Amino acid sequence: MSEPQLFEPDLLAGPAEPSFTVEVVRSKRRRKTVQALHRGDVVRISIPANMSKAEEAHWVEVMTERMRKRARAESVDLTRRVRDLCAAYDLRRPTSVRWADNQQSRWGSCTPSDGAIRVSSRLAAFPRWVLDYVLVHELAHLSVFGHGPEFDEIVNRYPLAERARGFLMAIDLTTDGGATPACPSSD
Repeated sequence: MSEPQLFEPDLLAGPAEPSFTVEVVRSKRRRKTVQALHRGDVVRISIPANMSKAEEAHWVEVMTERMRKRARAESVDLTRRVRDLCAAYDLRRPTSVRWADNQQSRWGSCTPSDGAIRVSSRLAAFPRWVLDYVLVHELAHLSVFGHGPEFDEIVNRYPLAERARGFLMAIDLTTDGGATPACPSSD
């Protein structure tokens, strides 16, 4: 079987940044909440009518970034990527794989007992080979609990594992708190 192309030819390239028009709607009926809806190439942000311009600017930035993250994540077929990685590197298939918006201190997590894998939606902004590394890391936990030599042997089947680890370490150094791939194990 020929190995599928699992990463972009240009190793430095990330996914294209989603672009859309932002439309702000002030509502007299809205008291405290802010809502964003993404339809086509427009993000409509609904805010209370009495919100200050500074608060409006803050919420437009927050909600626009939230919509960008969601659009980047939706552009990736995680199920297909996992299927291809499992086939290419002889890995066990998970029962489920999904994006997690609430993973701020980890790149991914795995629950071996039920076969579920979650990856931080922040990874959607990175080059695909970095996402693939985190997926392989979490898939390896379906076979090996912990991070010993047997685990490393499985993860290192992925040819860009070392490069992706370096990429994520550099991100950790340049961001507050950083994140690491993790599962319920002792590191």
